[in-house]
Amino acid sequence: MTDMAEDSYPTQLIGADGQFNAAGLRNFINSVKLHACGLSYAVVAIMGPQSSGKSTLLNHLFYTNFREMDAFKGRSQTTKGVWIAKAVGIEPFTIVMDLEGTDGRERGEDDTTFEKQSALFALAVADIVLINMWCHDIGREHAANKPLLKTVFQVMMRLFSPRKTTLLFVIRDKTKTPFEYLEPILREDIQKIWESVRKPQAHKETPLSEFFNVEVTALSSYEEKEEQFKEQVAQLRQRFFHSISPGGLAGDRRGVVPASGFSFSAEQIWKVIKENKDLDLPAHKVMVATVRCEEIANEKFTRLESDKNWLVLEQAVQTGAVSGFGKSISSILKKYISEYDEESIYFEKDVRNAKRQYLESKALQLVYPSYVTMLGHRRSNAFESFKTQLEKLLSGGEGFAASVRACQQSSMLEFDRGCSDAAIEQANWDASKVREKLKRDIEAHASHVRDEKLSEVLATYEKRLSAALTDPVEALFEAGGADTWTSVRRLLKRESNTAASAFSSAIAGFELDQATVDRMVHNLKEYARKVVERKSREEAGKVLIRMKDRFATVFNHDKDSIPRVWTGKEDIRAITREARAESLKLLSTMAAVRLDERSDNIENVLFSTLMDSTDPTPSKDRGIGVSGDPLASSTWEEVPPENTLITPVQCKALWRQLKAETEYTVTQAISAQEAYRRGNNWLPPPWAIVAMIVLGFNEFMLLLRNPLYLLVLFVTYLLGKAIWVQTDIPGLFQNGILGGLIGLSTRFFPTIMNILNRLATEGYESTSSTPSQQLASQSFRNQTEQSESVSNSVPDSSVSSVSTETGPEYSSPRTMHRRAVHLEE
Repeated sequence: MTDMAEDSYPTQLIGADGQFNAAGLRNFINSVKLHACGLSYAVVAIMGPQSSGKSTLLNHLFYTNFREMDAFKGRSQTTKGVWIAKAVGIEPFTIVMDLEGTDGRERGEDDTTFEKQSALFALAVADIVLINMWCHDIGREHAANKPLLKTVFQVMMRLFSPRKTTLLFVIRDKTKTPFEYLEPILREDIQKIWESVRKPQAHKETPLSEFFNVEVTALSSYEEKEEQFKEQVAQLRQRFFHSISPGGLAGDRRGVVPASGFSFSAEQIWKVIKENKDLDLPAHKVMVATVRCEEIANEKFTRLESDKNWLVLEQAVQTGAVSGFGKSISSILKKYISEYDEESIYFEKDVRNAKRQYLESKALQLVYPSYVTMLGHRRSNAFESFKTQLEKLLSGGEGFAASVRACQQSSMLEFDRGCSDAAIEQANWDASKVREKLKRDIEAHASHVRDEKLSEVLATYEKRLSAALTDPVEALFEAGGADTWTSVRRLLKRESNTAASAFSSAIAGFELDQATVDRMVHNLKEYARKVVERKSREEAGKVLIRMKDRFATVFNHDKDSIPRVWTGKEDIRAITREARAESLKLLSTMAAVRLDERSDNIENVLFSTLMDSTDPTPSKDRGIGVSGDPLASSTWEEVPPENTLITPVQCKALWRQLKAETEYTVTQAISAQEAYRRGNNWLPPPWAIVAMIVLGFNEFMLLLRNPLYLLVLFVTYLLGKAIWVQTDIPGLFQNGILGGLIGLSTRFFPTIMNILNRLATEGYESTSSTPSQQLASQSFRNQTEQSESVSNSVPDSSVSSVSTETGPEYSSPRTMHRRAVHLEE
C-alpha cells in the first residue's frame, strides 16, 4: 500500500486561508494525466467531524497518502483546507477530496463559514460524498452529525440545478446493534433534517431523492478491530469500481464537467462560493464549456498557423498553381478540427459546436487568401491556354467563331477542374465570380482578336481594292475621253462587287450577324469609292500637265498619230482650236467627281465661256466677279461641293495658263510653216528669168567666145555645190531663218577648210606619181633588176590606199585637170 500511495500525488487544493491553489491543481492534473479521461472520471469527497478518521478511511479505501492524526499526540486538526489525490488502482479514474473536519476548535467562530463553503464546493464538484459519522450519534437529537447534515442540505439549496449527488453515510465504530436496525433510524433522521431545512418556493415539495442518492454502510472500529475494519474497507472499495456506470454509486449523476475543464471549473466554483453567491451549475457548465472549447480552438488554430505542411503550401501557392491544393488543405484542417472534436466532445453540445464553427471560421480565414490566389492561378492558366489554343487553331486555318467556342469550352473545363482540385472540403466557397471574370476575359480577348483579324482581312481587301483601282483610274483619267467617268463607274462597280463577294466569304468563319456583315461590306465599298475620289483629286492636281500633254499630242500629231510636218498646207488655226478643245474636254472631265451618274453642265459652260467667247482671252482689267460670267463662282450648278475637284474660278485660271504656255508651240509651228514655204520657192519669178536672159545676152556671148570663163564658172559651180551638200543648207533653214544662219555660221568655215585640205592632198599625190612612172619606163628599157627594185620600193598598199581614199571623195575641177594632163604625159 505504501508503494501505491506514492502514485496518488496528494495536493492541497484550497489552503486553510481559503486561497485556491490553481498552479498546484494544474500540476496535479498534468501528473496524473486527468485531461485525457474525458467524462470517464469520478470525484469522491469526504465530510465529517474533526478527528473522525476521515483521512485514515480514505487512505485505506483509495490507497492515498493523506496525512493522518497521531493519536499519541492528542486529538487535533490534521487536515487543513481541502486536499485532493488520485485513487490508486480504481477504474474509472477517481479523484479523492479530503475536506477539513467540522466543529474544530482551531477555527473558532469562523468554523461555520468555511464549513459551509467547503461543503458547497464538495457538493458542486464531487459525484460521491462520504459522510463520516459516529455510530453512537444515530438517533440522538443533538448528535454531531445533525449540524453537518443541515449544512449539506442548506447549501444544496444554493445550487439552481441538483447534480443528483450520492451521499454515502459511513457509520464508524459500529456496535453490537445490528446494521438492519441502524439504517432505518439513520434514514428517518435524514428525512426529518431534510423536512426541517428551509427551502426555496420552487423546491417546497421536492423530495430528497431528487437531490441525493442516499447509501449507508457501517465499519468496525479501526483501533479496536483493525483487521475487521480493513476487510470491511476492502469490501467497500469494490463498490467504487465502475462507479459511474449504470447501477454504480454515481451512475445517475448529471452535469459532469469534462476532465480537461475540471481545473477551470473547480477554480471558478470556488471563486463564486468565496464571493458568497449562489451557484448556477447549468450556467457554470456552459461557461466552463465556453472557456475550455475556446481555449482548445485557439490552441488548435495556433498549431495550424505554425504547421509545416500548411506553411509549405502557402509559400508554394504564391509562385504558381499547386496540384492537389484542396485535398492537402482539407486534410490539414480535418486533422486539427478532429483533434478539437476529440478534446471537446464531452462539453456542452451547443457550446462545442459553436466553438467548432469558430475554429473552422478562423482556419478558413487563414487559408482563404491562398485559396483566392490559387483560383487566380487557375484562371490565369486557363486564360493563357485559351489564347495559345486559339492562336494555334487560327494559324491552322480554322474558322474564328468555331475556334473560339472550342477553345472557350476547353479553357472553362480546365478552370472547373482546377476549381475542383482547389476546393476545400470544410468550405463552401463559390468560385462563380472568378469563373465569370475568366469568361469575361476570354470574351474580351476573343473580341479583341476578332477585331484584329477582321481589321487584317479588311486591310487586305482594301489593299487589293486600292491596287485594282489606282492604276486603272489613273490610266482612264490620263486618256480623258468622253466616257471616262462611265468607265470609272463601271470599273468601281466591278472591283467593289468582286472584293465584297470575296470579303464576305473570307469573314464567313466569324459568324457575324447579317447586319454587321452588310455594314462591313458597305464600308468596304465606301472605301473603294474613297480610293477613286482620292485618286481623282490627285489627278485633278495634275490637270494642267495633262492638258498641256493633250494639247501637244493633238497639235503635233495627226489622226494616225504620225508627227506633223509643217509643209504650209496645214490649217494651224483649226488644229490649234482642236487641240485646245481636247484640253478643255479633259478639264471638264476632271472638274468634278461623277460617281453618282448625275448629269451636269460643266462641259457646256466651259466651252461656251472659254472656247466660243468672242474674246477668249479677257483683258486684265476685267474682274472675275463681273455679272454674267458663269465661271466667276466657287461652285458648279447641280454638283455638291464635296464632289467638286476644280472650281469654275480655278478652271478659268488653268485655261488662261494653258493658253499662255502653248502660245510658243503655235508660234513655232507657224514659223516652221513659213520657213518651209520659203525653202521650196528658191527660183526667181518668170519675169525675172526673162529679164536675166535679155540683160545677160552680152555676158553669155562673152562666155561662148572665151571658154576659159566657162571653165572658171564650172569650177565655181562645183565648189558651191560641194559647200551646199557638205553644210546641208536646206536642213539648217528648215527650223527658221535665224536658226539656219546660226547653223551655217558654225559649219561654213570648217567645210571650206575640209575641201581645201582634200584638194592639197590630191595635188601632192599627183606630183609624187610622175617621177615614179618615168623611173619605171627607163628601167624596162635598161635594167630589169632595177625596175624590180623600184617597183618594190612603192608598196601596193599605198596605191590602193590612195585610190581608195580619192575614189569616193568629191573631185574638184582643178584636180580633174591635173589628172588629164597626167594622162597626156
